[in-house]
Amino acid sequence: MADDLPLAPPVTEAATPRLKITEVFCSLQGESSFVGWPTVFVRLTGCPLRCGYCDTAYAFHGGSWKTLPELLDTVRAFGVKHVCVTGGEPLAQKNCLPLLTALCDAGYSVSLETSGAIDIGGVDARVARIVDIKTPGSGEVAKNRWDNLALLKRTDEVKFVLCSRTDYDWAVATIAEHDLTARCDVLLSPSHHQIRPRDLADWVVADRLPVRMQLQLHKILWGEEPGR
Repeated sequence: MADDLPLAPPVTEAATPRLKITEVFCSLQGESSFVGWPTVFVRLTGCPLRCGYCDTAYAFHGGSWKTLPELLDTVRAFGVKHVCVTGGEPLAQKNCLPLLTALCDAGYSVSLETSGAIDIGGVDARVARIVDIKTPGSGEVAKNRWDNLALLKRTDEVKFVLCSRTDYDWAVATIAEHDLTARCDVLLSPSHHQIRPRDLADWVVADRLPVRMQLQLHKILWGEEPGR
């Protein structure tokens, strides 16, 4: 009889996955192969790295707690199909993984922007993982988790943000050492105000490097304005 069935446990706040969120906004994706697409950005709070060129230091602290249903409702209200989970370092929060899976289950095209300092193995296979490799000029080269490279698949991307010609030469050597272009697309980006974009373009062309150079479209359009 129905009356004999055990009651479902009550849903408590502790049982509901929550994440600390700095902001959720809709803009154009400024980087990666998704560049130009209207995209909802879910920016998680906190990061264990302190890269010298970081442009989202405001996400290191603060933020507000949101449950997965609250975040899904917020994302749905924007009415676009692309979602990028970013930070800070999103994988520093363990509930980033169920968030990524929930977004995929809801039918979104989901990408993850991660520093490459934390294991990416638990990320839902449907997610496009955009993995930074920190150069010497970033000040955080020691934080690279090299084991992540063996986990890369064709739908992932590796990104180098370059601060100097020395960083470029280091990136070229790293790409060759790990055969990165055989694993996934490789992106090179000039650090804002540290390398002239035309110089990086000339180096890539001169070396016939099989990579994609990218500029940060959102900075060209809106500068350093948060939430854009």
